[in-house]
Amino acid sequence: MPPELPVFQQHQLALTVRVRDPAQAPLPAGVPERRMQVYSELMYNGMESHLASNFPVLRHIIPDLPWQQLVRDFLQQHACRTGLFTRIGLEFIQYLEQERSAQPDDWPFMLELAHYEYAELAVAINDAEVTTGYDPNGDLLTGCPVVAPTAWNLTYRYPVHRISPDYLPIEPPAQPTHLVVYRDRLDQVHFLEINAVTQHLITTLQSDPQLTGRNLLEKMARTLQPHDPEPVLQAGTTLLADLRERNILLGVMASG
Repeated sequence: MPPELPVFQQHQLALTVRVRDPAQAPLPAGVPERRMQVYSELMYNGMESHLASNFPVLRHIIPDLPWQQLVRDFLQQHACRTGLFTRIGLEFIQYLEQERSAQPDDWPFMLELAHYEYAELAVAINDAEVTTGYDPNGDLLTGCPVVAPTAWNLTYRYPVHRISPDYLPIEPPAQPTHLVVYRDRLDQVHFLEINAVTQHLITTLQSDPQLTGRNLLEKMARTLQPHDPEPVLQAGTTLLADLRERNILLGVMASG
């Protein structure tokens, strides 16, 4: 323990170390073991309940003992940089990605599934707004489509949206899974499975907001079907309208 800390902070640190690791950390001086056990149980039970509610599928497919070990290891190894419950899920993903030692019985899609499950909460509470004006009813071909900041464009090696106790793939399929998680106009969160072309369309609009819908579709047609672009243009026009209907596109950038 750092000797330069004031005595009361050294005592606080000893308490938190014991709470996080009651099996190995020493009991702080002057604290009854029974009282310390209450704090340790409250900490573990609170964190376990929070993680189970944030990652329900992950919890459902991991047996009780490995899950308990996972929660305990998270408490011991990861120093959370926030006390906000809405951010604990992201802290858990960072722990899985950067700190946790892989175990032989880990599901190979564990990190991807956790990220997928976290995305639902992240989009639900996302308070980002479009800072520039937009016209929700503007022409998607002549105007510049605006992607909602609450739309997340995601790619996974595994089909995480299908994982359940009845579907637990060991090897990833040949093609990745592309998803958009988005919030509709009633603030309900949805997941939409898309193909690589749709993902490219959304990504391009996000990276180049000055691009009109027509220019975007013409660029894609030159790549996908240069000798007969009309089917691409027709399908793309329908796709843009569907994305706006879902609130993945908010409309078009307002002129003037």
